[in-house]
Amino acid sequence: MVQLYNLHPFGSQQVVPCKLEPERFCGGGRDTLFVAAGCKVEAFTVVGQELCQPRCVFSTLGRVLRLAYSEAGISNETSQLESDDFVICQKPMELLGEKSKQSGISVTLESTGLADEKIKYFHVRHLLYRRFAPDISSCLLSDDVRLHSLQLLPIYQTGSLTSDRKNSSQEKVLLSLFCFFSLPHVGYLYMIVKSVELLSVYQYPEKSQQAVLTPQFLHVITSNNLQCYTVRCSAAAAREEDPYVDTTLKACPPISMDVCALRIQLFIGLKAICHFKNHVVLLTKADPETVPERRESPKRFLSRKGTSVNPKTPPVAEAGWNLYIVNTISPVQLYKEMVDYSNAYKTAKTQSCIHLLSEAHLLVRAALMDASQLEPGEKAELLEAFKESCGHLGDCYSRLETQHSHLALPYYKMSGLSMAEVLNRVDWAVEDGSQKYERGLIFYINHSLYENLDEELSEELSAKVVQMFYAAEPKQLPHILCSPSMKNIDPLTAIKYLRKLDTSGFSSVLVTLAKAAMALKMGDLDMHRNEMKSHSEMKLVCGFILEPRLLIQQRKGQIVPTEFAVHLKETQPGLLVASVLALQKNNKIGIEEADSFFKVLCGKDGDTIPQLLVDFWEAQLVACLPDVVLQELFFKLTSQYIWRLSKRQPPDTTPLRTSEDLINTCSHYGLINPWVNVLISSESLVDKNYMEDLSKLQSLICGPSFDIASIVPFLEPLSEDTVAGLSVHVLCHTRLKEYDQCIDRLLERCPEAVIPYANHELKEENRTLWWKKLLPELCQRIKCGGEKYQLYLSSLKETLSVVAVELELRDFLNVLPEDGTAAFFLPYLLYCSRKKSLT
Repeated sequence: MVQLYNLHPFGSQQVVPCKLEPERFCGGGRDTLFVAAGCKVEAFTVVGQELCQPRCVFSTLGRVLRLAYSEAGISNETSQLESDDFVICQKPMELLGEKSKQSGISVTLESTGLADEKIKYFHVRHLLYRRFAPDISSCLLSDDVRLHSLQLLPIYQTGSLTSDRKNSSQEKVLLSLFCFFSLPHVGYLYMIVKSVELLSVYQYPEKSQQAVLTPQFLHVITSNNLQCYTVRCSAAAAREEDPYVDTTLKACPPISMDVCALRIQLFIGLKAICHFKNHVVLLTKADPETVPERRESPKRFLSRKGTSVNPKTPPVAEAGWNLYIVNTISPVQLYKEMVDYSNAYKTAKTQSCIHLLSEAHLLVRAALMDASQLEPGEKAELLEAFKESCGHLGDCYSRLETQHSHLALPYYKMSGLSMAEVLNRVDWAVEDGSQKYERGLIFYINHSLYENLDEELSEELSAKVVQMFYAAEPKQLPHILCSPSMKNIDPLTAIKYLRKLDTSGFSSVLVTLAKAAMALKMGDLDMHRNEMKSHSEMKLVCGFILEPRLLIQQRKGQIVPTEFAVHLKETQPGLLVASVLALQKNNKIGIEEADSFFKVLCGKDGDTIPQLLVDFWEAQLVACLPDVVLQELFFKLTSQYIWRLSKRQPPDTTPLRTSEDLINTCSHYGLINPWVNVLISSESLVDKNYMEDLSKLQSLICGPSFDIASIVPFLEPLSEDTVAGLSVHVLCHTRLKEYDQCIDRLLERCPEAVIPYANHELKEENRTLWWKKLLPELCQRIKCGGEKYQLYLSSLKETLSVVAVELELRDFLNVLPEDGTAAFFLPYLLYCSRKKSLT
């Protein structure tokens, strides 16, 4: 049975001053009512609460049988073909969508008055087939199963409910389409979008004669009643328009919610109904045998006395009919009445309160979706009512015991209420000392405290939140204390409740860290140290994973390190780096967020990189992150090493790892080639930090994973004039197999490193470079003499020793210089000639 509320959707009413008894009528445009009688059509202007005024009268070519209004103008049908059918009753059937083709009924589209080229834009779409059969056992008459009031109702896309966008007829985009039809005792509302779906079934308390569907209501007339029912059109359309409905962001009452009757109003002799804008037009007509003479209109109706009446009209016809315009009250006014009505259910904590407030919410939502009907200034009032209705629903779901208590969150979000405003709506009074907090309120507060809202609760409200969670969700207490919104909590109050958790058997590393954070807030360093010592570093890292906000918070979209993080930076930087690394590995913080965190923590901005961030990058490499971010890490580290070497800029804090640590613990840092040490030792480098950065850079280049080609363009700041720069350049070009170029550079800058370089690099397929590149280069430089003559000569002797072993005598003779001194090369030739017999 449909629930009935005694509300007042109907307002003032007036009589239409028709000259002839109406046979057909309809609304048109924004302010016109058309009334047809015989071959005449009268037009009346209907504006607000004012009396409707005659506008014009025109004639048709024949008796008007149907009357409808479109943007193009009035259309009427003046001829009719009637036939009687004999039908064998079959069992009821419902076919939806394309399946309705199986009904066996063929539909052919014919064009009348359309140009041939326009016919292609029209086609038949099968939506619904439904067959009803009378209940033979009750011997109903055929009238009792006759269908009536078939109607299609479109709803157009409006955009955001809170936007100021105004739709013109050219901008209309169909969002949803609804189909309504009725039997005398039951009505059916279907939604037709991607598929056909039955939305609502309306059971009437008495036989209906006609019904009209609007985006907000279903109006039904019986012989003596005007009935007003709620509809689910706006609920269905909202889900089509907004993908965020039915999430934690937005909510809307379900389309499955039972419909209700807002009012059943006595109206004698109802025969027909139509609706346009905010008007319901009703035709009443008393049966001649029951109304022998004209009766006075009831006090609640306006009398037709004083209206223009044709004296030639038969008295019985004049006395037996009236055409009324009933104005529906504004959505906001009806919404307020529904809210007041719902107050009767609040103390009872029943579903009826939610149901009525949901109906009020849908009423306002429907009015906002039908933006073309809004008067100037009315939208702002509706938006305010919409937010208020969301707040009321949030209150219901937060306080009533219901399985849908989670809906408190989206409704409160849509209301625009702050967390403090919501908390101030809570009744904190406790009679017996044991406060019960419903799930909806806990769910909303918990979610809101997790969302990094830019709202700080007062100390008083923060204490109430702590009390609430200690009573209802004690496991969440350490988490909610870490929310930025709880910044003003008295640390003594927080520690008092945290200690109660310990004494009641609930102990964890997270509780320890929460107490340590509160101890810092109080300035009690001894308590802080004692708490931190109670767990191993590995367990502390696990605690930070459970609650990242102990270290990192967001305010107004910006990363903000906590007081705890600042303290760890000074006292336990290794724990801090390990914890942030663990957060990243567990997807609790992104790469860019982590970088930003360390920059903000160390007071660096722009391109300035603090050493703690370099430590974090090195820790990421040690942790063997996926290859996706590997080359990006290499680039970050090498760029920083190169910048500090080129500027001779020391790190701002002591590095957490040495180059030796990295080589021993990370496969991406390779062993530095031996010849590099020879090269470096040629100059005195006493700066320990400088040497550490250089060794880390060299080790990365010697590692197996580094993409050398990507870093070469960035080596320019590192000059080859220093042995540090030279070593890096030669290492990179060696990795690129540019051995000739590297040999030239070493012969020019550091000849003593040439042979160690050749011994390490010129192997296997590159071994020919000993005699094709190194030997002739040394011979040429010896001829030129100079201060490095002895170094070249020593290198030549070692080169000849290698070549004598590698080549046959004939090949050896071919690579020797033609102008060389025979006595110098003779020992190597003799060795080469005897090596076969020695083997």
